Amino acid sequence: MSGTEKSKAHIEQAKGKAKEAMGRMAGNERMTAEGRADQAKGNARHAKEDIKDTFRH
Repeated sequence: MSGTEKSKAHIEQAKGKAKEAMGRMAGNERMTAEGRADQAKGNARHAKEDIKDTFRH
């Protein structure tokens, strides 16, 4: 997995977790949902890179 893409995936996941936590603390459902969506994007990016690595090797 390329280091850059791996870093982007981890950052996106962390950003999503933070946004979700802040949304829960503030009682903001929209922010909580956006946090979950950011986490899902990070997970998808990570999965995509894992698949690419599988075919490279």
